[in-house]
Amino acid sequence: MRWGRGSGWRVPGCYLAIALLAMPVAAAQTPSRGELVFYAAGCAACHTDVDNHGPPLAGGRALETPFGTFYSPNITPDPVHGIGAWSDEDFVRALRDGVAPDGRQYHPVFPYTSYTRMRREDMLALKRYLFSRQPVARPNRPHALPWYLSFRPLLRVWKWLYFEPGEYQASVDKSPRWNRGAYLVQALGHCAECHSPRNRLGAIDARLRFAGTRDGPEGETVPNITPDKQTGIGGWPRGDLAYFLQTGATPDGDYTGGAMAEVIDAGLSHLPVTELQAIADYLRSLEPIHHVVESTEQSSSERARRKDPWD
Repeated sequence: MRWGRGSGWRVPGCYLAIALLAMPVAAAQTPSRGELVFYAAGCAACHTDVDNHGPPLAGGRALETPFGTFYSPNITPDPVHGIGAWSDEDFVRALRDGVAPDGRQYHPVFPYTSYTRMRREDMLALKRYLFSRQPVARPNRPHALPWYLSFRPLLRVWKWLYFEPGEYQASVDKSPRWNRGAYLVQALGHCAECHSPRNRLGAIDARLRFAGTRDGPEGETVPNITPDKQTGIGGWPRGDLAYFLQTGATPDGDYTGGAMAEVIDAGLSHLPVTELQAIADYLRSLEPIHHVVESTEQSSSERARRKDPWD
């Protein structure tokens, strides 16, 4: 039905305005705690096979790494192929310790190495939110890995060498907003997992944490997000950085692409501005690390022109 000339319906403007004003306005729903954790943790981007039009959270997304191709699992509440049969303790153990309900060790491509810092109440809030989603009976796809990486008991050795489980502990000498930003970055957002180079065994190089890498997920170059003025984000004002996390817009008027665009569109853009400001505060407080991550094939003149570290 259309209102206007030739439609057979004519409504005087004043009456239409009165009618519209009289209509009940739906109150904006405040996201639940679990939903906010879901967005901050970036679950949708990794667990949805968007390229092949897969159902939300039903897994199957390919993640190419130097160690092989991993396929994200189904995290819908389907009881057979998803996590619908998981107890609270199963869920917490997966995030805190990187262990499946059947005792299998998870590969660290699942960022339990960061999620371990989540508070238990946030883990359970996330579980409640995931269990409220539509179940999808889609089987998980096996990873395509070298034979030696398929032997999961070896992951116990990897954990002994590199994994430190435990909840985030607030710094008493820092502000509440700084601690909130640290929690979002270190635990929920697991930013270091993508923005740090790794050694030959796949562990983060602690000396260059957050300083970017040429060998990021799916072969992408991932930028330096320490406040180094030449190779990182040291020239970005806090407001510009928070706005970027909300919209993907850079200070020079461009927009980010690749995996970071997915992280923003499917996750960070849904968070309150105060959360994004806390992230910006924390990132700007990091120790600046001078670390060039652009491809060696790129000319120095091209590097000089680049202003957006996420470009």
